[in-house]
Amino acid sequence: MSPDGISYLDMSDAVVTGDLSRLVNLYWSPLYPALIGVARAVIGASPARDVPAIHLVNFASFVAMFAAFDYMLMSILELARRTRNSILAGPWGMLGAYLLFGNWVIRILTALKLGQPIRQASEVHRLADLHGVKQGTPTMGGILIIGTVFISCFLWARPDNRFVWLALFAMVYLGALGFADDYLKVTKKKSDGISSRLKFLFQVGLAVVIAAVFLNSPLIEVQARSLWVPFFKIPVVTNMGTWFTVLFFVIVIAGASNAVNLTDGLDGLAAGCTITVAFAYAFLTYAGGNYRVAEYLSVPFYPFTAELTVVCAALIGAGFGFLWFNCHPAKVFMGDTGSLAIGGLIGVVAICCKQELLLVIVGGVFVIEAVSVILQVMSFKLTGKRIFVMSPLHHHFELVGWKENTVIVRFWILSGIFALLGLATLKLR
Repeated sequence: MSPDGISYLDMSDAVVTGDLSRLVNLYWSPLYPALIGVARAVIGASPARDVPAIHLVNFASFVAMFAAFDYMLMSILELARRTRNSILAGPWGMLGAYLLFGNWVIRILTALKLGQPIRQASEVHRLADLHGVKQGTPTMGGILIIGTVFISCFLWARPDNRFVWLALFAMVYLGALGFADDYLKVTKKKSDGISSRLKFLFQVGLAVVIAAVFLNSPLIEVQARSLWVPFFKIPVVTNMGTWFTVLFFVIVIAGASNAVNLTDGLDGLAAGCTITVAFAYAFLTYAGGNYRVAEYLSVPFYPFTAELTVVCAALIGAGFGFLWFNCHPAKVFMGDTGSLAIGGLIGVVAICCKQELLLVIVGGVFVIEAVSVILQVMSFKLTGKRIFVMSPLHHHFELVGWKENTVIVRFWILSGIFALLGLATLKLR
């Protein structure tokens, strides 16, 4: 309890729930009567003007609080800059931003009626009964992830590092593609947005741009053309050639993007798996950008990759922050806006640190989900029979009787194990 009799618990609850008017009233309650009196005097004392006076005080209070918060935030950021603790500042700053502003963004998405359309029983049969309660939950929450990662990197990453900009470009590019897809689904009230073929063409376009940047820069061209395989201390192929390099980039970027997209089917599943993968690549990028560590672990050393640790750290913080609202039962879905962007970002990071094939191990859950869909489609087309009750794999376990939370937590555990296995390969070279 504060000296003025205001409950700090009430104030913190108002912050977390995003109840702005309640927070303003609690914050200014000791001075509220006096401020209302001043406002009445300014606009003219009259019972009919009490409501405008209250609105004026609330608005002035909000402006004052926002200015104070802005000053406090800028002071913290300046301190972080001076201490150069970028790797730690990124995730904690983004987690704090989520807790402060997450509810407000969700309310805006809800007010705009950007609710996730759920597939009908004619499409998914029994799954429609299990997921029917999610109808109308706001989607496009991926804009939170994209925005916070971008801001974090802008504040703490070196602006002259080309790898940082390549990763952010891929994230924003695929985020825009996902946003368009989500928007079509919401406006048409159907689960069909942009066609798979058109999405793939855009993903190919991104991969070609990324490959062109690598292949037209003498400093990183040799890096792009080499192929590193886990368990080997030197590149297995030193020059893949231009066309195969471009094709390899297409496979990595489109594969990672689509794999994360397919995994995003249960509350918090993709977000939780993203955190473990980002943790692993935060270590891999740091090791690859530090000569002594890279030499000791026998991983490719490229100075530009060290700064990608900041990008991965920002993704970790964004993942935790989003998971706060996306855990079961979810208040918001990331949608294709978030899943395509996350997958593309991870794919580009893997390319930049030359650990593309290791992504198959580190991102094992994403790979299993994607492979389950491929096997299901191939089996049905070739034999007319399905291997799984439904694909992706998480829906199969739902339909055989696992509770949604059980599927999510077990897949998180698997994701953590895969990330550790991927890091363990560093000592098996």
